[in-house]
Amino acid sequence: MIADSLARRLCERAAKGDLAAGSELLREFRNLIFAYHRRLSRNDEDAADLTQVTFSRVWRSMARFRGASSVSTWIHRIAYCCYVDWARQSRPPTQQTEEWWQEIAAADRTPFEQSAERDASRRLYAAVDKLPEENRQAIHLHYYQGLSLAETAEVLEVPESTLKYRLRNALERLRRQLKEPFLIHNFNGTES
Repeated sequence: MIADSLARRLCERAAKGDLAAGSELLREFRNLIFAYHRRLSRNDEDAADLTQVTFSRVWRSMARFRGASSVSTWIHRIAYCCYVDWARQSRPPTQQTEEWWQEIAAADRTPFEQSAERDASRRLYAAVDKLPEENRQAIHLHYYQGLSLAETAEVLEVPESTLKYRLRNALERLRRQLKEPFLIHNFNGTES
């Protein structure tokens, strides 16, 4: 992930019309934002469209970025708002095939471990998708996108205490739903 100081310099240059700086900022955040939208929309085409809308809004509001938060938090807030706007248009999430879900998990283990991890990831992603929207967003931003508690709370515009409650509530729901605590070990102990 790009250092915030470099991202801020790129924003400053892009706000002054430097297209190369804007392109570099896009390259640094595109995959992260695309992955966020992909998990939420469950569709590559919608994720690509949402990512494009997100960076279009980023570009248009570049001059208004005042540095009150990190660049990552600011971009994630815009991405979150783009998703909420899209979801309000009553677009039901697309049901995906088993193969699509398997592509989400990283492939850096033995074939048996990869298979077990893909299955666990698929079940976990499916369980997260069944959570209420506020809990789902907290999980996606904090755990999947790697934002800190403070950054996640800022993106969602809620106090940190509310975010912590949502995360605890979501984890408890997942534990009950999955009835297999080992499936959510990645979520435990990663709160920052």
